[in-house]
Amino acid sequence: MENQVILQMNHVMKIYGNGVVANEDVSLELRKGEIHALLGENGAGKSTLMKVLFGIESPDQGEIVLKGSPVTIKSPQVAISMGIGMVHQHFMLVPSLTVAENIILGVAPKKGLFIDMGKAISAAEKIAQEYNFDIDVHQKVEEIPVGVKQKVEILKALYRGAEILILDEPTAVLTPQETDELFVQLVKLKEKGHTIIFISHKLDEIKKICDRATIMRNGKSMGTYEVSEISTQEMSRLMVGREVSLQFEKKEQHLSDGIFMKVRNLTVHNTQGVLKVDDLSFDLKGGEILGIAGVEGNGQTELIDTLTGLNKQYQGLVEIKGSDMKNESIAKIREQKLAHIPEDRMESGCARNLSIQENLLSNQYKLPEFSGRQLLKKKAIERRSEELIEEYKIKCSSRKQNVGMLSGGNIQKVIVAREFSTSPDIIIANQPTRGIDVGAAEFIRQRLLEFRDAGCAIILVSADLTEIFSLSDRLAVMYKGRFAGFFTDVDKVTEEELGQHMLGIKKSEVLEGVLYE
Repeated sequence: MENQVILQMNHVMKIYGNGVVANEDVSLELRKGEIHALLGENGAGKSTLMKVLFGIESPDQGEIVLKGSPVTIKSPQVAISMGIGMVHQHFMLVPSLTVAENIILGVAPKKGLFIDMGKAISAAEKIAQEYNFDIDVHQKVEEIPVGVKQKVEILKALYRGAEILILDEPTAVLTPQETDELFVQLVKLKEKGHTIIFISHKLDEIKKICDRATIMRNGKSMGTYEVSEISTQEMSRLMVGREVSLQFEKKEQHLSDGIFMKVRNLTVHNTQGVLKVDDLSFDLKGGEILGIAGVEGNGQTELIDTLTGLNKQYQGLVEIKGSDMKNESIAKIREQKLAHIPEDRMESGCARNLSIQENLLSNQYKLPEFSGRQLLKKKAIERRSEELIEEYKIKCSSRKQNVGMLSGGNIQKVIVAREFSTSPDIIIANQPTRGIDVGAAEFIRQRLLEFRDAGCAIILVSADLTEIFSLSDRLAVMYKGRFAGFFTDVDKVTEEELGQHMLGIKKSEVLEGVLYE
């Protein structure tokens, strides 16, 4: 049936214990067989609304109507039994188990008291084939790329009978090619009658794949729109409440005389002995942004870990401002005025059980303005953290709130505020705007350009090609631990050409402009 309403959330209200109104009179209507975008800034209430739908949170008021009947969803188990599935932004897979074991986990076919592994494997293979997901179900999850993990999560939900599928930031960690592949699968799911809720900040993706979009701002719905009838500019204005610049004016470049970072013949093996960075050499000067693109897993993580001192097991030379960093501690490297926005905000970016204030100043508390001879200067610390919360527009109830209680994008703002507030000379930004809304992304990108103009040397690793193109002065593509392409005239590179280098189809032999000397 065309336009058949499968689910309604009517007048949902959710107020957290700390007084934060996450959802205020929000209504959402889903039609069978549509891909419905849910978009809004971080902290706009999207995740809370989906937690209510999936039974993780209970609403303070409002109702959920499924296929014409009011329902109460008290837990994720109840949601799953009603045909609602959710793929979380941070995957819920067990790395040491196989794909098949993850798919059937908790609902495994039994033979007496034991799991019938033969049946489990054929059940997993059957559902993968039914939905045209090309996956080897015998592989361990820890061995598969991130794009395949995404598919395993979707199959896990489908195996449990999901008719309505909630996808939270599904493309945040995918390359353009993997994203295209996922979209093909989502269209097939839609054609089979599944309804998909697509939470994303990437407006061009919403235009590409979604039928309708509900836009949220400050816990309220700003309305539902036919995607074909609304521009990305209008979407971002509704989300943020003001015009958002999607293009950046870059000032003329002024490079420093000296080299801020010098890398020669860098070779890194991972803990399993696999070669991840292969004889890499390059220079970085003040006043430039060196963009690094590449499919995830081609050595970017190992390169950044080595440059920031997290990894000491390498051959070759890493020099910062003329000093060899091989035997220096991370603290010493940081003293060279190096700032680092790590790739995984939850794993290595923050201490989730500490307060916002403690996270904001964790790299600065030893400074004389915050630390006396024996005691910390409490008032100065409180004042500085309040200033940073305001400057970086961190949505929180107070500076004492645990960082782990914030939305993903607000956690990212805490990390960026901490790193940018140290007046750095070198910034290593690894996926700085991953999974954050257009307003916050615009703010961070603008800041990076301001640092560049002030003479800072910046390495930007990003899966967002728009970001890479609009910010980079020079652009490298990593493939199997090497630079498969290096471009000094970024304006002349097309997205398709970059994609071919990322997949190793195209390689440049002469890498001019990598070194300055």
